[in-house]
Amino acid sequence: MNDPRLYCILDLGYVPEENAETTTASLLAGGAHLLQLRAKGKDLATIERVARRLLPLCRAAGVPFILNDFPALAAALDADGVHIGQDDGPLAAAREIVGPGKLIGRSTHSLGQARAALAEGFDYIGFGPLFPTPTKAGRPAIGLHEIAAMEREVGSQIPAFCIGGITRQTLPQVLAAGARRVVIVSDLLKADHVQAATREVVGKIH
Repeated sequence: MNDPRLYCILDLGYVPEENAETTTASLLAGGAHLLQLRAKGKDLATIERVARRLLPLCRAAGVPFILNDFPALAAALDADGVHIGQDDGPLAAAREIVGPGKLIGRSTHSLGQARAALAEGFDYIGFGPLFPTPTKAGRPAIGLHEIAAMEREVGSQIPAFCIGGITRQTLPQVLAAGARRVVIVSDLLKADHVQAATREVVGKIH
């Protein structure tokens, strides 16, 4: 993973299954550096079906394909990695399932959690949500004030992606607060031209 800046998520909460491939192709063509499949509330058969269609697109583009949750499915698919939340158990348990050489990321919601994820040995973290977001309903926004310290302590060691309600409009203030890497979900998935919107973001963070 050489200095990835934009982490994109194909979220089945925003994109119907029949559009998953075309939207993913647009994100990749626009310059996504990592791509995650997130399918909260979907059954495993659906997640596997969609993942098997997206994985070849990511491979062809040379972009790591990450599965949100479900380390066992990630291992069965030979995905490039898995992303787990604060309540999804320790790194060692996920590592045992997916094996060596796979990326394992952790969601963090405070500077303390970011430090803990670094100490535990995660490959990368998500840090947020910075702003209120419907993707994480009920989770309070953490704001921008800890970004600089997080980047200094954690982001200098492993990739740390700021996440949560970031849009092309709010991106400048997130970068001004010290962020170097971001996850943008709904603003890209709902854009009129996904590829152009993705390229616009990549241009701002390089």
